Amino acid sequence: MKSYLPFRTPRRPFRPCRALRRPVAGPALLACCLLPVLAGCGDGGGLAAAGSTPTASGPVHLWPERRGAAVPPADPGGAPPEYVQGIAPVRNQNVREVDPVAIVRAEVRAHANADVGADGMPAGTAAAIEACGTGEGTGDGTGEGAACPVLTPYYRDLTGNGRDELIVGIELPDRMMSVRVYTADPDGRLNRIMATTDTVIGVELAARDVILRVPSGNNGYELITAWSYDEKQRTMLPTREQIVRVPSAPRTAASTPPPGPATAPGPSAP
Repeated sequence: MKSYLPFRTPRRPFRPCRALRRPVAGPALLACCLLPVLAGCGDGGGLAAAGSTPTASGPVHLWPERRGAAVPPADPGGAPPEYVQGIAPVRNQNVREVDPVAIVRAEVRAHANADVGADGMPAGTAAAIEACGTGEGTGDGTGEGAACPVLTPYYRDLTGNGRDELIVGIELPDRMMSVRVYTADPDGRLNRIMATTDTVIGVELAARDVILRVPSGNNGYELITAWSYDEKQRTMLPTREQIVRVPSAPRTAASTPPPGPATAPGPSAP
């Protein structure tokens, strides 16, 4: 009778697992790997809240039950033209051929009794204009008593028709000034489209705007008014106004008192 021995699997040599044969990371490398994770616990790197957003508030209409003043509508036909009388027709709408002194002199003669308004002129200034020469040799603009109160003219297309307009300044007493603008119609008539008189700090041209800087009435502030041509009204109107603060003039060395003589320290008390 045969005896059978229990079957046994052949014994294989022991081999370590592949995972165990990989090098184990050192403490420094492990810390570098964990650092972003630990940092992310406190800050996800996204948008952070900046606090509560203030509530937007628009203008509030006060006393809505009050009946306010009405604004009269503009004349649909436009402002009537202010043609200068006593001036020869302008050829090809070229206002550069017209003598600015002759224009002002013609207006002074046409409104000899006007003391106020756009045509108002002090008697002394009117007499100085009558004594002015012709051409562009105008006065220095120092006011009453100058050779000629009519300043050197400027030219700029202010109406957008591709042709220059004539800009004239007239010096008046007490730093006042009259600023006038003229354009020529296709039929050759000279049309005054702007006339204003004020205590003027300065006059500027920006694009097709005439900008006047005048004292605002409040110390430290000036009023800036932009005059623009209105095609419907066919005249120049004040379209924008702004009150701005005048920068304070820096103190000069002359206004700063000189330092006093240096004094040596006295003897200390016993």
